[in-house]
Order: sequence, then C-alpha cells, then structure tokens
Amino acid sequence: MRAAVVGGGLAGAALGWRLAQRGAAVTVFVAGAGRWRDATGASGGLVRGFDTDPDAARLAAESLAELRGDPRLRDWAGYQEGTSTYLLPPGADVAGARRTLRTVHTLLPGSAELRPAAGLAPFRGLPEGTWCVRERHAGHVSPGRLRDSLLRAVADLGGTLRCEPVLGVLAGPALRLGLGAERGYDAVVLATGPWTPHLLDRWGLPGQGLSTRQIQYTLGRSVPRGLGAFVDETSGLYGRPVGTGQLLLGLPTSRWGVGPDEVTRDPALARQVAECAGRRLGLTSWPGPGARTVASLDCYAVGGHGGLALRGLPDSALYTFAGGGGGAAKTALAAGRLAARALCPA
Repeated sequence: MRAAVVGGGLAGAALGWRLAQRGAAVTVFVAGAGRWRDATGASGGLVRGFDTDPDAARLAAESLAELRGDPRLRDWAGYQEGTSTYLLPPGADVAGARRTLRTVHTLLPGSAELRPAAGLAPFRGLPEGTWCVRERHAGHVSPGRLRDSLLRAVADLGGTLRCEPVLGVLAGPALRLGLGAERGYDAVVLATGPWTPHLLDRWGLPGQGLSTRQIQYTLGRSVPRGLGAFVDETSGLYGRPVGTGQLLLGLPTSRWGVGPDEVTRDPALARQVAECAGRRLGLTSWPGPGARTVASLDCYAVGGHGGLALRGLPDSALYTFAGGGGGAAKTALAAGRLAARALCPA
C-alpha cells in the first residue's frame, strides 16, 4: 500500500510509524504545513489515563500503558513519571467516571482512584461536592522529542521523509507538489493539525466538524509542594511542574476559528491565569520574574466528532487525522495504531 501522510507533527509521525510497522510504503511530508510552526512544539505534553470522554480515556490509557511498558518509547518521548489530579465539578457524572476508571484500571492496574476532593492539598477554595481522580502512573513527555524519534523510526523502517510543500490534493488520490509535479497514492492523510480546516477550505473539501482554537499558557516560578500535573474543571485551570522550580499554568481560550497566521498572545488571559493561580493554589507572587507566555494553535473536533481520529472524506481515499486539541499527546500512540489498522488492515 502506498500511503502519504501530509504533516510532520506528532500525529503525523505516529501514524507514519504505525503504517511503516504494518508494511505500508509510507511517505511523510514533514514540511507540508510548516513543521516548525505546528502545535507539537508548544504542547505541554501531559499524559494520563483518565478522561471524562470514555473513548478518549481508553486511547489515553492504551497509549500510556504502551509508553510505560516499552523502554525504547520511554526514551524516545523523554517520559517522566509523576502524578495526575483531575478535579470534577459538583454535579459531574461520578458514576460515569467510575465506569471509565474500570477501563483505566484494566490497562494501568492500581494507578487511579476516585474520591471526594475535600481537603485535597495544595488546592484551595474548591466548591463543595468536587471530586477528584488521582493517578499514580501519569506524567509528561516531550512531544517534539517523541515526534522526531518516530520520524527517524519511519525512515529506519523503509519509509520516506520529504521536506517539500504540498500545494493541493487531487482525485486519485494524488498530491500536487512544486513545479507542477503530481504524485499518486492509494491513500492520502492530512495530519496537518491546526492547518487542517484552513487547507480543507482552500482545497474545496468538506470541513468534517474540525475547527481551530488558540491555546495559551504561562511558565513561571514557584511550585506548590506535592503538586503534579492537574486539570481543575471547577476553574478551568490546568498545568504541571516543568524542570526545576517552574510551573506551567493555563486556562482555555475562547478564540475559535483562528487562522494559522492569526495567533497572538493575550495579556488579559495571562493575568486571569495568574489570578486563578493565587485563588486556587495560593501562588500570590506567581509567575514572577522571567515568566514566559506561549501562544499557539490546535485543531479540535467539535459537535460530538471525538478527538484525534482518522476521518474519511466522502467517496475518496483522502482522510484527515486531526482533532485531538491540546491533549493529543496523550492519545497519539493508540490513535495512530487504530488509524493505521483502518488504512492498512492486512
């Protein structure tokens, strides 16, 4: 099978590696949408097993179990194990969370527990009725390091990496390259992250329920004792310790439908993050001197279409592999396996 994967971010690299493992003749176009500007380099790299979406939780737990069980993958990803806390707001579906945790326990035995969050340090001011999922086997990866390692593995397995812009897609399917060249394949996959909705629109293709949203976080000094990676749905705050003495914190943005060249840092949102850090974590002087705010863009599946997944366009062998948003790093390994199996079942 001749497969082209357009996009050399983490999603495209994971899919290309899985296809090469299955014996496909795969070509990954690493400059198809500006590799140096993809979302992989800006990802926080949080990995955990639990998610409020049961399907996403299964993919995340499968990915984490494979990562923890394979020394090679751990090295490729720069995996650092730590704890994860997921705070569920009052009125959340606790019974559904318990069902999801049974799946997580199957893949990561003894890793997670669900309990009331009252008195949970270092969090402050949590609303009454908040629950938390605590995971022992979680942590973070370097998405950029994992991407680069997977691309090298594609080449080692006989795949091809092409640093060449893709100018369009044609029936067949085929790719239109520079100087009028065309190259045909059995399947073409756009794994172009936040560029995907823009490219589909430019090339007159269906949107598939994908949209862009800006992501933004700040790196500052001071880490509360005992704090690992966390998501706090009662406030929207999320983050994790980074290196020695740094803390990454962010809040979701409301900037949907942003173009690839329209990303700008939002100082007001950065101030909201600092204020939330003071209220929820007691960090009244965070972020401190030398703080850095990072703004980027990612692709989200909206309207119940799921996260990072292979999506086929009608009556063609053209697909997208995007939609995981800011959490794609935690599902990429398992989602890539599923997508490769669907494309190349033999």
